[in-house]
Amino acid sequence: MSISTQLAIIGAGPGGYIAAFHAADLGLSVTLIDKNAQPGGICLYEGCIPSKALLHAAKVITDTKESAVCGIEFSSPKIDTEKLRAWKNTIVAKLTNGLAQLNKARKITYIQGTARFRDSTTLEIKKTDGTTEELLFEKAIIATGSRPITLSGLPVCDRVWDSSKALTIPHIPETLLVVGGRYIGLELATAYSGLGASVTVAEATAELLSGADRDLADVVLRRMKKNFSGILPETKVVSGKESPEGIEVTFENKNGEKSSKIFEAVLVAIGRIPNTENLGLENTRVQLTHIGFIEVNPQRRTDDKNIFAIGDVAGNPMLAHKASAEARVAAEIIAGQSVAFEPSCIPAVVFTDPELAWVGLTEAEAKDMSLDVRVFKFPWAASGRAMTMNRTDGITKIIADTKTGRILGVGIAGVNAGELIAEGTLAIEAGIKAEEMGLTIHTHPTLSETLMESAEGIFGNPSHIIRPKK
Repeated sequence: MSISTQLAIIGAGPGGYIAAFHAADLGLSVTLIDKNAQPGGICLYEGCIPSKALLHAAKVITDTKESAVCGIEFSSPKIDTEKLRAWKNTIVAKLTNGLAQLNKARKITYIQGTARFRDSTTLEIKKTDGTTEELLFEKAIIATGSRPITLSGLPVCDRVWDSSKALTIPHIPETLLVVGGRYIGLELATAYSGLGASVTVAEATAELLSGADRDLADVVLRRMKKNFSGILPETKVVSGKESPEGIEVTFENKNGEKSSKIFEAVLVAIGRIPNTENLGLENTRVQLTHIGFIEVNPQRRTDDKNIFAIGDVAGNPMLAHKASAEARVAAEIIAGQSVAFEPSCIPAVVFTDPELAWVGLTEAEAKDMSLDVRVFKFPWAASGRAMTMNRTDGITKIIADTKTGRILGVGIAGVNAGELIAEGTLAIEAGIKAEEMGLTIHTHPTLSETLMESAEGIFGNPSHIIRPKK
């Protein structure tokens, strides 16, 4: 059977469903195709949302342990893994059910299945009920996301997890090896450590949390070194084998020396790759980069005039909010509007404890570009709000152009940095000067004041610290 639509969207994650919603609001007939029964994609089912649920649960436990300094002590927590898993699943269900209702209200056709291009105007859809359908379209958006990279040398078994498996909470292992020191690995390491696992992190490169300025990353790493059993930079996992006690892992350090240790479970989080296989792209004019991303222009149009691509498949950064922003652009272009995806900045957040967030230029990037900038860091030890939270381990940093005072970058390491970074993002997009941020009245006492005082420190003196005399 053949059906037709103005816009076909493959993938119903935060790129695909936002594109569908926006396109429908603009008057297009839309068909949304995904393997799951309801919209949400990896982000809602096995990524952003479940990971934040686990991180919240872990933080509750951590906060109770650290409340003794305030004169409040709790007995050791009892973790009911089944209830924890059910609570996490309830959150996912509420969100995906809500998206399904929004999808229905917009009269979007939703098909559960997989899609493959026969040509530049036709999709073959294999539905989960076993039937096949032909879909004729005027325009299509590819929003198929990405998947975890696997690590050769480790056995395929229940004790070796990827990020998706870890978020199902198989159990809380006594010992857990996390392979990978970037944001996904360290977020899950934080969650499982808080839930009671003894966590070791191994990273093949010299730096964990690459991409962030070292002074900000070090705030996070200092706390991890206290809470984790071990952090192993410049250490490769070369092999692993099952034993009665778990997985015996063989490491190799930067000097080529090998060692082995047994862990109850191993979590591999070394990166993600775009889902561009088995889409029939060879039947279209769509082109891929040498590392597998779909080539797109600022309108998110591929080399095939009828096909667009957004989200993880369209290149880095692989972030849900970047996908959603691209989705709006693609939908508006297809609806006949004149727009382009040209953001001044895209914020990045690592939801560890403490959180790490940055937007715009980092200090290291500004230095590499030989830009004339001023940098000021406000230590949270001088923040009254941070003191009341017993979390003075943070730093707020602003990078501004020396001549114009315009804010070029913001970095924050500390509790709720992911929320605070929004002000920095808006400042860069709007071309705000440091002086203007400094003159903006911020609520007292809040952590947001650290942004105001950092801005004051660019060209003046913040109220609560003394600038060292040169």
